[in-house]
Amino acid sequence: MYKNRKAEIAGIAITIIILILIVIFSNADRETSFLENVASKLVMPIQNGLTYLKNGISGNSTFFTDINNLKQENKELSQKNSELEQSLRELESIKSENETLKEYLGLTEKYGEYSTVPAYIINKDISNYSKTIVINVGSNDGIKENMTVIADQGLVGHVISVTSDTAKVRTIVDTSSSVSCLLSTTDESIVCKGTLEEESALRAMYIPDDDGIIQGDSVETSGLGGIYPKGIHVGTIEKVMNTQNATDRYAIVKTAVDFDKLDTVLVITNQ
Repeated sequence: MYKNRKAEIAGIAITIIILILIVIFSNADRETSFLENVASKLVMPIQNGLTYLKNGISGNSTFFTDINNLKQENKELSQKNSELEQSLRELESIKSENETLKEYLGLTEKYGEYSTVPAYIINKDISNYSKTIVINVGSNDGIKENMTVIADQGLVGHVISVTSDTAKVRTIVDTSSSVSCLLSTTDESIVCKGTLEEESALRAMYIPDDDGIIQGDSVETSGLGGIYPKGIHVGTIEKVMNTQNATDRYAIVKTAVDFDKLDTVLVITNQ
């Protein structure tokens, strides 16, 4: 009986212990779940922030990569642009040379009876008193003083000094220039001089007393004076200026050559 009593007490004790353990473990699970929830709420924002930061850094890396690509593309485009500009300059240079060669060809055909040397104008001194030019040929090219210089439109002037590689030319509009000429309509002799008043005009002196000279007459070199050969176009009569003394009247001759736009010339070497 006593043993049965002890067995019952032991069973009850074991049951109570099991119940206590169940309660403890049940509460422990709930506490663990609670702690997990709290930790999750604390950690998740940080984790999200780190994830955002990571994505941002990854995006920036792509951005910087794009920037580097754009810089490289811009460099390549700049290089291509420079190459195109260089090609354009070369084409313009070739075009200019072709135009010059055409002008030279036209000049040589027009003045085929003369031996000539083509030249570029490399300097101009067009002031009130001095109207000279410098060309890029000299004694090394057979150029000598007093040789006639012409352009496509007509007479330019004559050589007054020479170096080995250059020559200085006094133009017909220089105030110290004097050209013996003929009128096309009457074959009358006149003398054309440079003036201070006009840069592209000459003053025709010793014009005939009669009414033989008219506006629009062509003026050409007469071949007299020992410098200019005969028959080179000088210009046209622009107007006749009458004075009280008939012997003092004169005419204005518009030069055939536009000296402001003059770039290329020919030097006659066999006049």
